[in-house]
Amino acid sequence: MFLSRHMVHAFNCSLMLAFIIWVGCLQGAEALVAKSLKPFVDSKVLAGAVTLVANKEKVLSIETVGYSNVASKTAMSEDTLFWIASMSKPITGCAMMILVDEGKVSLDDPVEKYLPEFKGQMVVEKKDASQVVLKKPAHPITIRNILNHTSGMPFKTLIENPTLDLHPLATRVQSYAMVPLDFEPDTKYQYSNCGINTAGRIIEVVSGKPYEEFMKTRIFDPLGMKDTFSVPNAAQVSRIAKSYKSNRDKSDIEETLISSLRYPLDDSTRQPMPAGGFFSSARDVGQFARMVLNGGTLDGKKILSEKAVKAMTSKQTGESIATGYGVGFSTNGKTAGHGGAYSTNMTIDFEKGLVFVFMVQNAGWRNDEGKKILPAFMETASKSFGK
Repeated sequence: MFLSRHMVHAFNCSLMLAFIIWVGCLQGAEALVAKSLKPFVDSKVLAGAVTLVANKEKVLSIETVGYSNVASKTAMSEDTLFWIASMSKPITGCAMMILVDEGKVSLDDPVEKYLPEFKGQMVVEKKDASQVVLKKPAHPITIRNILNHTSGMPFKTLIENPTLDLHPLATRVQSYAMVPLDFEPDTKYQYSNCGINTAGRIIEVVSGKPYEEFMKTRIFDPLGMKDTFSVPNAAQVSRIAKSYKSNRDKSDIEETLISSLRYPLDDSTRQPMPAGGFFSSARDVGQFARMVLNGGTLDGKKILSEKAVKAMTSKQTGESIATGYGVGFSTNGKTAGHGGAYSTNMTIDFEKGLVFVFMVQNAGWRNDEGKKILPAFMETASKSFGK
């Protein structure tokens, strides 16, 4: 087919116009994400946020709104860092599934197979003001139990006060083994940092590497997660968003500390917390979530098998328990993800083929308007970038 110079010019102009329209639509979609959250900043419910939306192929949007430091009016930036708290749990679950893929552990293995201190652990049969009656559990707790919160282990033990990062992981796990289970394994759901931390200790024992080293070499480095760590250095501390809570009369927000962590945050003696110790960025969390959405592989780097990802993100709590929890992941069958104590959130929507990352640092919301912030992001992002 012969095309005249004028026809080629017209064709090129059409392509350019289509490209400009496409870019404009994309920018408009991104603007809508930030716009949906700005009213919460203006009303002093939210200090600021970084949001990310991605699909299997790429990051579709990364937006910022508000401030990482309200007092200094420092604007949120794409590389602002956040304490992601319990969003660490799925990452620890991923590390365990790497060992499952390698045939080194099974989810149905008893914990005592790798940690002998758990042998002989008892369960509470009856408890009142005057006595506690213990009995032998129907079966020892398993790796599956500690990763889906059906072990009967408590949230924490007495040595994890006033903060959770005081003692070496091995010491904390020994304290867990000394405490009787609150109920028979597999019969109830009880959210337990102890369980996930115990999984972290098993990772150390089986791999022969410190928990943080295993996480870095097997997950963070391959995925390019350069801003994910337990103990920040001084430069990284300067990039961490300030944390906020409601003031006394609930008229405004005020700066606060992360109550679960010991300060200064860059103190090298602070200990890792597999259940909730990581700091990260929106982009890093997006990399991890995209790997899961892609069935365990990202940009040619295979972290997990598709079978392992399926186990992680599907309900592992049994038919008799209503709560849907997989291996470190909360799940409802269509989506999987996790929130963090200071209001961060990661959601992987398998039906829509999208990842949503919501990074803020709020220790609870000062009024009910705060509960609308995450839904506002999710709804706007879904409409803007959904199929």
